[in-house]
Amino acid sequence: MGNSRKKKWQDLCPPSAIEELEKRIGYVFRNKMHIATALVHKSAGEGMSNVSNNERLEWLGDRVLGLLTAQYLFNLDANAEEGNLTKSFNVIVNGANCAAATQNLGIDSLIVSSKSIQSDPKAAKSVHGDAFEAVLGALYLDGGLEACEVLFEAALNASKTTAGASINYKSLLQEWAQKRGLLSPIYSVISRTGPDHAPNFLVSVSVNGREATANGRSKQIAERAAAQRLFKIETDYEEQ
Repeated sequence: MGNSRKKKWQDLCPPSAIEELEKRIGYVFRNKMHIATALVHKSAGEGMSNVSNNERLEWLGDRVLGLLTAQYLFNLDANAEEGNLTKSFNVIVNGANCAAATQNLGIDSLIVSSKSIQSDPKAAKSVHGDAFEAVLGALYLDGGLEACEVLFEAALNASKTTAGASINYKSLLQEWAQKRGLLSPIYSVISRTGPDHAPNFLVSVSVNGREATANGRSKQIAERAAAQRLFKIETDYEEQ
């Protein structure tokens, strides 16, 4: 008779790797099987049958990343044209950017894959990008869209260096105010609406007597969007 023991998450990934990942992203999984599976690349089961891998979670995470990115860019600039939105979207969701985000978070060292993958930098980079989406899918299953914010922030941060598509408007606005001897920008949360799994923050920023507001799925995203709007208001005003 064969071994019919039900597979446990510890069979897929070392518990120490799960604990380390949870520390790095600040989220503790209720269902460890979700994240354990997300860290297992299909190459880890080469030559073996019935070995779970992260392909399905990668497929789900790709859609989650697309939704979060589209909503972020849509709220970021009300005047952005479709072509520019698509260009910025592609920078954030592409595999190279996801791989960079994985490496920035240190998730790459926790992925379970074959030795041949680990020794091939080009192949490993592709695996890292896939794992980022898989972990995002695991987060969505375990805690909804709100749990995905940390990884989405990592993708945004990575895009600043991979293609320069995401500009730090909070820093630009701060520098603009300092150069003119003005007080630092003041950010305020006007409202928080929506369910816990899909919140919406309305944030305002004011400087030099002018104010701008913006929405976002997190306070940080809304602050960046508001800073961009106010920075453009101020710089456009100076050019007049």
